[in-house]
Amino acid sequence: MSLTSHIEELKRKHQDLSAKVDQAQRAPGISTLDVAEMKKQKLRLKEEIARLSGL
Repeated sequence: MSLTSHIEELKRKHQDLSAKVDQAQRAPGISTLDVAEMKKQKLRLKEEIARLSGL
């Protein structure tokens, strides 16, 4: 896997997770801990994308 395709895959995962977070925040009964964990995962992906893009 090339670096570019890896970054694109990370961006896709970040977008998917962002949509899940938005949906979870609108849904009643979703644990705030679950939403917080998804946001942490999203941040880790964003940091990894930034790190790889900065090479």
